Amino acid sequence: MARFLRPLLRRATYTRWLHLWVPVAFFSVWMFIAPAKPWVPALLLAPVGLVPAVRRGEGVQARYMLAASGRDAGDPDFSVAPSATWRDRGRTVLWLEARLLLGGAACALTVWLPVTAVDLATAAWRPVDSPILTVSQPHWAWALLVPLPVLAFYGTVVGLGELVTATARRLLGPSPTERLAALEERTEQLLERNRIARELHDSIGHALTVAVVQAGAARAAGDPAFTDRALCAIEETGRAALEDLERVLGVLREAERPASSRPTLAEADRLLESARLSGAKVDAEVTGPVEAVAGPVSREGYRILQESLTNVVRHAGSVPVLVRIAVADGRLGLEVRNPLTAEVPGPGRGSGLRGIRERAALLGGHAHTGPADGDWLVSVSLPAGRRP
Repeated sequence: MARFLRPLLRRATYTRWLHLWVPVAFFSVWMFIAPAKPWVPALLLAPVGLVPAVRRGEGVQARYMLAASGRDAGDPDFSVAPSATWRDRGRTVLWLEARLLLGGAACALTVWLPVTAVDLATAAWRPVDSPILTVSQPHWAWALLVPLPVLAFYGTVVGLGELVTATARRLLGPSPTERLAALEERTEQLLERNRIARELHDSIGHALTVAVVQAGAARAAGDPAFTDRALCAIEETGRAALEDLERVLGVLREAERPASSRPTLAEADRLLESARLSGAKVDAEVTGPVEAVAGPVSREGYRILQESLTNVVRHAGSVPVLVRIAVADGRLGLEVRNPLTAEVPGPGRGSGLRGIRERAALLGGHAHTGPADGDWLVSVSLPAGRRP
């Protein structure tokens, strides 16, 4: 019983009922003007539905009044874009006609069904003469029929509400073009979230690795001067990590924030200095116009370099590191080489190395990570592009 009555407790049931009654108001006014021509309102709706903005208005009404929550302004089943094609205009015309038809049925049934229930109850004890029922001989058995129009009234309120909602989803739903655009937007959002996760992994992972290595070395050294240098390295790395974190969180807070606010290879010096402060003996060689590399390539190159140096500090420790950054013939070459002192990761292990290869592939380049002549080598080649 509770499940049967549950629709009567939903706000959407009554907003849908109200939505059905709205077009009837116009129809009722017309019936006072020309009751002999009830077909005219339906005819007038055709040119109205051809106006592009009408589809937007109907979609907004449907989202607020027909959605299951009764207030879901973001329901993707109802489009709020103006009509862009003649097919959209035709669907809007059909919707307006269907809404008027269903509204008329809702109006008639919700008025006459309660009246019928009252007439049946009255016929149990006195004669009735109404447009719906005529009873000259009262009888108590008429009262047994009262639940029928009550149940029909319930079905009208709930059933027509569900029907008009299903019709709206069919006729006011997104067109194939709108669905494709929504799918592309969703894909872009997922890619952006994946990029943000990588940014956090690279930046915070680098900072934590440097801090852990420096703290461990300072504790083992027992030298106040070394401890002071280690604390300075931890401080500088922490500041840089906080700046990167602020950049990444800025992307989450401000959807329109430009990607140019993220670090590029032009700021690679701070990565090299951070690795040196962690004990690595970094020898860097930069050739070519690095500042002319296209923004997306330069930003991804910065993250690749950051991940590579983080791996050196984490797995190899205080070893010589050779870093080469070269821009020539329309390509960006990035190479990080260090002595192989740790166990070689097995296939599929290490999300950082996989991320390097994925970044390179997405930009149309390629990356190699693995042993080479007794060293560990990260070698990346990317199309450099040019800054606009």
